[in-house]
Formats: sequence, C-alpha cells, structure tokens
Amino acid sequence: MNVKHEYRPVYQTSLVDPAEFWTSAAEAIDWDVPPTQVVDTTARPVARWFPDARLNTSFNALDRHVHDDTAAEGGRADQPALIYDSAMTGTRGVFTYAELLREVSVLAGAMSRLGVGIGDRVVIYLPMIPEAVIAMLACARIGAVHSVVFGGFAAPELAARIDDAEPVLIITASGGLEPGRKIEYPPIVLQALDIAETTAPRHVIVKQRKQFPTINFAAPQEATESLPSSTETIAAQWLDWDDAVRDAEPADPVPVAATDPLYILYTSGTTGKPKGVVRDNGGHAVALAWSMRNIYDVGPGQVMWAASDVGWVVGHSYIVYAPLLVGATTLLYEGKPVGTPDAGAFWRVVAEHKVRVLFTAPTALRAIRKADAEAKLAQNYDLSSLRALFCAGERLDPATYEWATGTLLADRTDCPVVDHWWQTETGWPICANLLGLQQLPIKAGSASVPVPGFRLRVLDAEGNPVAPGTEGNIVIGLPLPPGALTGLWHDEARFIRSYMEAFPGHYLTGDSGYFDDDGYLYVLGRSDDVINMAGHRLSAGSIEAAIAGHPAVAECAVIGLPDELKGQRPIAYVVLKEGVELDAAQLREELVARVREQIGAIAALHDAVIVAALPKTRSGKILRKTIRQITAGDEYDTPSTIEDPAVLVALADQIIAARPRPTPEADTPGTDPVVSS
Repeated sequence: MNVKHEYRPVYQTSLVDPAEFWTSAAEAIDWDVPPTQVVDTTARPVARWFPDARLNTSFNALDRHVHDDTAAEGGRADQPALIYDSAMTGTRGVFTYAELLREVSVLAGAMSRLGVGIGDRVVIYLPMIPEAVIAMLACARIGAVHSVVFGGFAAPELAARIDDAEPVLIITASGGLEPGRKIEYPPIVLQALDIAETTAPRHVIVKQRKQFPTINFAAPQEATESLPSSTETIAAQWLDWDDAVRDAEPADPVPVAATDPLYILYTSGTTGKPKGVVRDNGGHAVALAWSMRNIYDVGPGQVMWAASDVGWVVGHSYIVYAPLLVGATTLLYEGKPVGTPDAGAFWRVVAEHKVRVLFTAPTALRAIRKADAEAKLAQNYDLSSLRALFCAGERLDPATYEWATGTLLADRTDCPVVDHWWQTETGWPICANLLGLQQLPIKAGSASVPVPGFRLRVLDAEGNPVAPGTEGNIVIGLPLPPGALTGLWHDEARFIRSYMEAFPGHYLTGDSGYFDDDGYLYVLGRSDDVINMAGHRLSAGSIEAAIAGHPAVAECAVIGLPDELKGQRPIAYVVLKEGVELDAAQLREELVARVREQIGAIAALHDAVIVAALPKTRSGKILRKTIRQITAGDEYDTPSTIEDPAVLVALADQIIAARPRPTPEADTPGTDPVVSS
C-alpha cells in the first residue's frame, strides 16, 4: 500500500504542478508507449492527457496480474478477480485472474472473428451477470468502444442509443431477473432494432440463462444459384453466446492511443436526447488506479463491492475497471438491498465475501432503514472485514448518516461512513474523504474536500467567487483532470453548451452548494432544485435534511410549488418508516416547526404530504423534477430511467385527487391548492 501523505500539500501539488503529479500517478500503469507529454491543454473541446502514449486497458486490468512470476511481484493468476453473487438465483461463483483473462480473451477473439475492430462500437445490454464484465473487458482488449445500456431499458431508449452509437454488434441475454418478475431482453432488442433509424448491427450475441426458455437461432444459410446467403439478406444475425465463442482463438490485447475512446455511456439529457459521455483509455486508467489507493484505500487482494449496476458510471468505474487495475477483487451482485430476501441482504454479502469497502447509494441505506430501523438484521452477520462504507449518487442526508454511524455501525467506530460526490461526466470522485491518503474528520452533510486534480470553486450567477457559507454554483476550473469526459459522442456543440458556456474557463457541474471555513464542500442538490421564496434562495436539500431528522421519516423529497405572491413555496413528500402510525396533521405541524427551527423563519414549509413511496431512477435518484411537474399541474413524461412506474402513477393520482375542485362561485384567481394526505 502507498505511503501515507498529508492531504493539503498533495492537493496543492496537483493544481500547481499537474505534470509532476500525474506523471507520478501514471507509473501505476503499464504502457506500450510511455507518455512523454502529460497534458495537451491546446486540445479542443477539452485538454487531452498523455496524448503521445499507447496502452491497453484490458491488459492493465488482467494480463499483467497473471503473467508476473510471483504474488510478491504482483502475479495474481490464482487470486479471485471477480466474485459473482446472485440473490435472485442463489448462484455464487468466483473467477480467478487467470480464469477471467481466459474468458475475456476468447470472447474478444470471437468478436474479432465477427469483424469487430478498433473504434467499432458494441452495445452491451446485459443484466448483472459475469458476462457483462467479460464483454466490457473484451471490447477494451481489441480496441472496440463499448456502450453499456442498463438492462431492462425500454426499446425506445435502447433504439436512441443504437442510433447515436451506431454499433456493429449488440451483446445481450435471454433476460434479467427482478423480484417477482422476469424481463425478456430479445423482444426488447428486436423492437429497438425495428425503431432504430441507423444501419442495423451486423450481429446480436445472446447469453442464454437457464431461468428463461432456450432460444434456438436459425443457422446461417449459404447462397444458392437462385438465392443470396442469409448474411446478405438478414439485417442482423443472431448468435448464441456459447456458439459464438466455440473454437474462437484467444485475442491478444491491442495497443490503442491513450486518447482513444474506451467507452460511451449515455446519461439523460434535458432535451430528451441522451448525452453520450466519452471516456478515454489513458487518463481513465491513471485516475482510477490512483483513486483506488488514495480514496478508497483498497489494494491488491482486497475485496471491493460497489453495489450498483454495470449500466451506470459507478459500475463502469468501481465494479469493472478500478478494482482490476490495482489487482483487487471486485464483487458483482444481482439483487436488491431489501426483498432479496430481506433488509439483511447487503450484510450477508459483506460477511460472506469479506468485503473491505462497500460503496452504495443513500437511497439503498434509506430503504434498509425503512425496513429495519434498528438494524437488527445486520447484527446477524460479521461485518469486521468492513473498512469503510462509501455513499454517492445523491447527497447523504445527515439523518441517514447518523443512522448508519449510530445504529448500523454503532460498534464499529473504526469504520467511517463517507459521503463523496461525483458525476457520470467526471467518472471518479470530485470530492471525498481520502482514506488512503489522509483520513480527515467527517462532517455530516458534507462530501468532504476536493480530490486532487479538481480545482473546485463556488460562484454566483455573475461568475464571482462567493464567501464561505454562501451557496452558489459549483464549478471545476479547467483543465479537467484525467479520467473526466473528453466530450459527447459526435456532439461537440452540445458539450460546450451544456458544460462550458455558463462560466468561461470552468466546467459547470449543475450542482449548487457551498464551502465552509475548513474547505469542506456541502452539495445541496441540482441548481434547478433551488427554491426561490419571497426573494430568498432556499436549498431543497437543506429543507430535506431538516425533515429527514424527524424520527418517523424514512425519506423525503422537497420541491417548490409555483406561487403568484411568493414565487415558490416548499412542499415535502414524506415516506414514513415501516410500522409508524402518525396523524398527518400532527406530522405536518412538527415538520413545519423543524424546518423553521433549523433553517429560519423564512423557510416556511407550506405542506407535508405522506406518500407510500417516492419515484426514483434505477440508480436511486429521486425524480424531483417530475414530482415538481406533477405538483404544478404541468405535463410530464415518465422518465426512461424510472425504477417502478407504478410508484409515479400512485403519486400522481394522490396529488390530483387532493387538488381542490373549483366551483363557479369559488373559482377565483390565486386560490391556493391544498395538497394533503
């Protein structure tokens, strides 16, 4: 493990002398052509890192750990590389580094045999099974660019990504498993190919799962005197995974430029068209390797579990690439935090596989807390292996933090609960408590301090720095560090418009927050979640934190309701802990008092509505914008990323039913709608 350093001088070095800092970090990577130039700041639309270097990401994640002679020198052929744990099927499995390398090399060879090469795009539409990791690494091995689409996305969303990425190959499975239901993927792929306007992919590979009926694919038909071959007449040939890899020659890693794209990952855009975030090979490998040692304090042979999905950036960075780059063991989990079978699922996995670091979303902890408020199920498992619990995806509200530290891990004062903040676009943490560098004091509600490489500032609307304690727009000074996005796929104009125009010389994160006097950053939420009330800017996140501290509240969402007089008024939608029964009027009074007491008299909570559940994306983010649209009576679309559409329907029905129905006598302008439980 690396020698510990003080955070402040390391951070300053990364800003004052980035060439020295990242040259040192790049020594953790094996290069085919080592970099002689660290950064090209003249490149557009953003700076390019290690522009004259060449490497292969798959080689760095696998081969070099296998082919070194001894474990002392880094050889890890027989060490577990990937642990697979499916709560949906009861399946457990382990791939050593040698076994994973063999699987990846053979699939890469099969892909090459189908004509996939450097720069070709491959759409991966798979559930949380080992083949998802294998497919991503196989693409990296031959220089293909993978674009992972979250398994179960509807056909129109898949079609939009096919149209944008123009893949030559789609890799999918017979289906995915959710509690109580199965989702068949091939019909979705067929519909997406029918909707897509681009040239269809040449091949579709399907991994058959025994939980689904076996699909028999038609064999290719040779040409006859009167008919052409099926490869000329069928848009896409469908192949069984096992048939595709049978007799394939293992592929060697292909060196690519450090600036060549490794993957495209689509994130939702405000215009409805998804944004294809592009990540390069070289900067990505350097940044992730550095982060594993310095942020997460995970090294060779240790187990890291990112309880996410490979379809999200967390899955890309910390399920697939980062742990393998440093010779650690990564864990792939197919299941939920609750219901598979209960709220002790995560703690079983931690104990069974000796997890050192668990990375999850605050919404998962809130779901566990809602079902098991006293964390009694966690007491059934040995969590002594756990070094830290990291959270990201949404702000870790102080109430959930207090529960995690004071109830869940009450007897583990040596196991910090760390909130850290980053985005799909940055690819790795912007702010964190760097446990492998220097563990700093933790402040509830804060994502801690800027990570080396990220020149963070908080600016007002005119672009001026604000004083500590003053909320503003969080931006990152250019150049962005290695590992951050290098653009949007074939859309430079949108990249500049979305991230670079608002504050010249800076990347716009789209989040608002403030620094305290110690340099800790408090991320309060998206900039459009700010509530403007009677000329005062109120953070929805601050109001939520006050409400979440109520002992009956499991989680909440606060939005601003349009008001002709005050501009906006805050309304809270509240989910109660299981087993709690409370009069709605009493709860409302108590929450209004809490908000007024903790934020100030100006923060007058207009109403608190008890709901059964809050609509969320599949990555755990609460759909505040959609809730705001429903509450205001605006038209809205069901987001493609929604986890359970029924939750949104139920909430909309409740809101609509509670609206006052004006009569001819009482239909006067400005009448306040009353939203109550």
